[in-house]
Amino acid sequence: MKAIILAGGTGSRLYPLTQVTSKQLQAVFDKPMIYYPLTVLIAAGIRDICLISTSNDLPRFKHLLHDGTQWGINIIHREQARPSGIAQAFLIAEEFIGTDNVALMLGDNIFSGSDDFPRALSTFRGGATIFAYLVKNPEHYGVVEFTPLGQPLSLEEKPLKPKSNYAVPGVYLYDNQVLEIARSIRPSARGEMEITDVNLEYMRRGELHVHRLSRGFAWMDAGTSSTLQEASAYIAAIERRQGIKIGCPEEAALIRKFLTIERFEALVQAMPNCEYRDYLSHLATETRNLGKMS
Repeated sequence: MKAIILAGGTGSRLYPLTQVTSKQLQAVFDKPMIYYPLTVLIAAGIRDICLISTSNDLPRFKHLLHDGTQWGINIIHREQARPSGIAQAFLIAEEFIGTDNVALMLGDNIFSGSDDFPRALSTFRGGATIFAYLVKNPEHYGVVEFTPLGQPLSLEEKPLKPKSNYAVPGVYLYDNQVLEIARSIRPSARGEMEITDVNLEYMRRGELHVHRLSRGFAWMDAGTSSTLQEASAYIAAIERRQGIKIGCPEEAALIRKFLTIERFEALVQAMPNCEYRDYLSHLATETRNLGKMS
């Protein structure tokens, strides 16, 4: 499976921060926001990633992420000339997707805890898989309603009267039918190609699957100043209490064996002296010691 990270948009909800740089390059505690979805994809075993952003921000993403080889992955960069909806990502990345299945992740969504996404990816057999997360304010999100048997019954985008408290986070799995479906989508009243319309078409075909995220899973949409601060505070608390880092692509690449310990150590040595390097240096020592014991 390949993956798309959509990191475009105007970032208007984060104004004036986004007058300086892209929303997805803002700091979430000690790392750029884009590191968090990227790490989830690496941890799930995905090596081919297409990052989509604006013409102004693409050079900054290329400077930060390069082509991914430092993490043992392949990243290509594509431009979204203007924000025309999430589903537009499939048309922009059509050549990249080719005949493969594809995961789509929004660059301002932060996930932490449990192995829900890797498990869903490993068991994906076709159609579409979306996720459902219990929230207090479903009217701010896409909402999925279930039948008594737990099957998806309806999908609505930011409904005034939500039919359930299950929001749909910004991560989706699709088979290759998504290209044909995306080409048939017409812009909504707000002029965007809605991802909900893609999911509704899969539901009409009887091929939409919903994975309810476990209680140990945390999802944050860091798209506003308030939620950005909340996400930073959450990440900081977890990292300080547990002594582990969330959203660390180097660590995910080492665990997935995308990097040998030698390449990992070389990557760490090239970093300036900082807390991030200290953490990775300790991880390299631990990995070496575990290798000696096995």
